[in-house]
Amino acid sequence: MKRTPMAKHAPHSTPTAWGSLLWMLGIGLAVVTVSAVAIAGFVIMDLAQRVGKDAVTLEGAPKAPPPSLGEFPGAFSILLIGTDECGALSKKMLGPRCEREDGILNDINLLVHVSAAPRRVTAVSLPRDLMLEVPQCTREDGSTASAMRKAPINTVYSHAGLSCVAKTVTQLSGIDVDFAAKLSFDGVMEITDAIGGVEVCIGPEGLHDPHNTGLDWGPGPRTIKGYDALQFIRVRHGIGDGSDLSRISNQQQYMSRLARTILSSETLTDIPKMIRLAGTIVDNVQASSELADPLRLAQLALAMKDVRFDDFLFLQLPTVEDPQAPEQRVVENTAAAAPMWKAIIDGRSMRITGTASSHGSATVETPTAPPAGQPSASPSSKPSSTPGSTPGDETVLSPQISGIDLNQQTCTSSR
Repeated sequence: MKRTPMAKHAPHSTPTAWGSLLWMLGIGLAVVTVSAVAIAGFVIMDLAQRVGKDAVTLEGAPKAPPPSLGEFPGAFSILLIGTDECGALSKKMLGPRCEREDGILNDINLLVHVSAAPRRVTAVSLPRDLMLEVPQCTREDGSTASAMRKAPINTVYSHAGLSCVAKTVTQLSGIDVDFAAKLSFDGVMEITDAIGGVEVCIGPEGLHDPHNTGLDWGPGPRTIKGYDALQFIRVRHGIGDGSDLSRISNQQQYMSRLARTILSSETLTDIPKMIRLAGTIVDNVQASSELADPLRLAQLALAMKDVRFDDFLFLQLPTVEDPQAPEQRVVENTAAAAPMWKAIIDGRSMRITGTASSHGSATVETPTAPPAGQPSASPSSKPSSTPGSTPGDETVLSPQISGIDLNQQTCTSSR
């Protein structure tokens, strides 16, 4: 099999964790609303005031139906970005790393799409060194940000804000972004602590990074909280090929394991924990206007509650080296990406044929059963077909697309 050349990226500011935890808040709020009616009114009113405080209007976003306690009708997409901003907690931990004068970078960019019935959830990670065209945007203060023929995606937030990142991602993917949210360094630490930590898997070589994060962990399962969670998502030296692309698998491992933790019946039935988690997320997330409503979040969560774990995919945008900046930047591999974007838009199921990480930073463990109370996976034995084809309602993805489904759990792998 012919492999796409690997990009060795130049040093940049390290990224934060992603704001992909937002839909978890919706699940918590749905539980609060449905299962604890006596206190729901007070909780929702308090959360609504807090989450709407710094809400951002998305330029050109489709108008969504009014929030209600019912399931959100039709398909929708949420853009979740993680910035390299330091708060009070991260300043204590990272020190000089937080003393910077250049703009805030959106180093983590995740497009989450939920199809209309039958519901399928696809989360596509966009590498921070991705070069792409940026459209003209309107900033929050009403000023106009000029279009850019080609720029790194992680500079778009400092260029024109959250709305412009959403508009840029829509132009790349062809998928309208209905909702968006931003999370910074402190957010990932506080959210991980609110759920009681996340158990991750370290491969047989251990995880050793003396260059950047200082991690020196032995092999095996490890429950991470706070600063350890942030460092696990930031690390790239000592895993895979050491490139910026290799660390995406760590982020996906953290994300999928956190999702399984929150989707377990143990967590969903712990109302105080769900209220605490909801409050923590509200305090650490900047949402778009349409998303800044607890009822809306509950509505979105209800739309995802019955999605089978093998229809809950974490994918990485396929890329190739940028001819104008080899070994530093990447551009979209359009031949591999086009069938993926079309399948997402059409609501088709997709089959991953690539590895968990094309950069050697993750291995897949034996698939495990979903948490209690969650829908089971469908059989893994499916008819063989060629990438890009659509047998029945399935699109077989290119081997150039790395990813996992929520049934799979990965371990970090050293180079």
